[in-house]
Amino acid sequence: MNERLNWLALADKFANEGDPRAMRACARELFEMNKNKADGPAIMAEAALYLGKLDEAETLARAALELEKNHLRGRLILGAIYAEKFELKEELKIFQGVANEARRAITTFDKFLKSNQRKFAFNRHEKTKEDVELQKQTETEILLMQNILFKALSWMSNGLYLAGDPETAAEALCEASELTDNNERAAELYGKHLFLRNYRELAPSFSKELASKYQDFFGEITPYSYEKSKRTLNKKLRIGYISPDFRQHAVANFILPFLRDFDSEKFSVTCYQTGKTDAVTDRLKRYHVNWKDLNGRAARTASRLIAEDHLDILIDLSGHSQGSCLPIMAYKPAPVQISAIGYTATTGLKAMDFFLSDTFCLPGVELNNGFTEKILRLKHCHLCYAPGVVREMPAAGIQAPVLKNDYVTYGSFNNFAKVSDEVLYLWRAILEQMPDSILVIKNKICSIPAGREILIERLKKMTFPIDRVELRPYSPDYLEQYREIDVALDTFPYNGGLTTCEALYMGVPVVTLRGKSHGARYGASILTNADVGELIAQNPMEYVKKAVQLGKRKELVAGYHAGLREHLLTSALMDSRQYMKEIEECYREAWRIYCETPQRKKIRRFNNEE
Repeated sequence: MNERLNWLALADKFANEGDPRAMRACARELFEMNKNKADGPAIMAEAALYLGKLDEAETLARAALELEKNHLRGRLILGAIYAEKFELKEELKIFQGVANEARRAITTFDKFLKSNQRKFAFNRHEKTKEDVELQKQTETEILLMQNILFKALSWMSNGLYLAGDPETAAEALCEASELTDNNERAAELYGKHLFLRNYRELAPSFSKELASKYQDFFGEITPYSYEKSKRTLNKKLRIGYISPDFRQHAVANFILPFLRDFDSEKFSVTCYQTGKTDAVTDRLKRYHVNWKDLNGRAARTASRLIAEDHLDILIDLSGHSQGSCLPIMAYKPAPVQISAIGYTATTGLKAMDFFLSDTFCLPGVELNNGFTEKILRLKHCHLCYAPGVVREMPAAGIQAPVLKNDYVTYGSFNNFAKVSDEVLYLWRAILEQMPDSILVIKNKICSIPAGREILIERLKKMTFPIDRVELRPYSPDYLEQYREIDVALDTFPYNGGLTTCEALYMGVPVVTLRGKSHGARYGASILTNADVGELIAQNPMEYVKKAVQLGKRKELVAGYHAGLREHLLTSALMDSRQYMKEIEECYREAWRIYCETPQRKKIRRFNNEE
């Protein structure tokens, strides 16, 4: 086969194995082969990128493009450099161009391959060594283009998400998952794709259909079986919680009740930490539960270590979010497995038995068709807000800003990927009906000059009153800045979770829209259990109406700011003891269902006796 293709294929192999120094050796061979070709410096640039040498990577990528201005790998690496610098517009432009050209090249090579295969099928005696060599070269060219397309799509998805386009990011991840023969990586990308699909309206039945395909990545796994286990209904249950987020993370604001307020006479608790640790982890470890560090462990190994602890129930707190533990759950390391709090939709995983929700997010069986799991419903919110573990909470703003400003300040501190066009249209309608008001948008996209440009361009296309919109970058004092917001506006269909809780805790009323899916009812569940259900809108028109009416009543806004925190502290949303009582009832119900399910004759893989 062509020597150049050999070295390029070998460089890609080393890249996939995480060996950039070996990539450099391939690059030197390519450079010596032809100093006027871009392959050598482009591979060297990619290796430098992986080694974190960004200046060197950029110099080499530009050198490659001076030799061949349209060289795909050179452009790919330059796009990655722009991504590291958060130059979103340039990054996305390059990645999109590289992806399109790689697709066209793959199509061309594939057509050539198929046409020759048909020809040789009819004339096998005419196939020469040269023909065989040409076929191998073409197949290698396709693989090289697929690798470039894979990287362009994977890297582009991050930029698209940051730029507030989760739909296109999800499509890119789904396509990328089909381009790799690494099953573990493919599952990870598809899981991320599922996570991003929640950011826009999706019929529950279609969401379930998409999620069910996730199971295909684990078809060759033989899960642990517990048919020999002793099923004692009223025994002390061994509970496990698994998560990558026992650290500074949004989920950590809801974990404390599980560790502090459980009934230690009826339950024992073990936490399985799969992510990095920090000061928040240390604070959580002060509570008297067992801890096991599984960070860096392969899914198979982690599942075995968990199974050896003979748990009764294992609760996953991550779902398809970053650092997902679902590949571990697929091995079924516990006889009963539950998805809870960290994800808003079905996992699609057969090994997941139950999904924890409440009567507000899933009020009736008609919405259950969006889940592959059985539903466990709490009477109150399936989240219990327990601040103070991640950071010390500042005092709430007692005085509403409108009292001193004489105009209303609306605000959203949500992840901007959650802000759909439908949300923006309603925000614009609110500002139109409140001509003296302003809107504060604060999030990470506003921290990046290119991100601000993208956001402003999007607002202009929607004829938004730009002069009445204040874009604020993310900052560590974001909680204190709620003192400058009169009314917070929730996003939909992906409602705020922690963001809504924090706004309420800082004394700011939040207007939300009750949607049609589980994730689109988070806001309604939180506000109902915070005992401020009057802020829940049943349709888009009412969302605008409530925000406007609230803004016109200065004394009402002032009343929320003066008393909302104290009100919240005594509400069901923060009643951790009642919450854990309901949670433990759900655990007992799940265990009862398991105990009463007829045992099937199958291979005995694990004994879960006392």
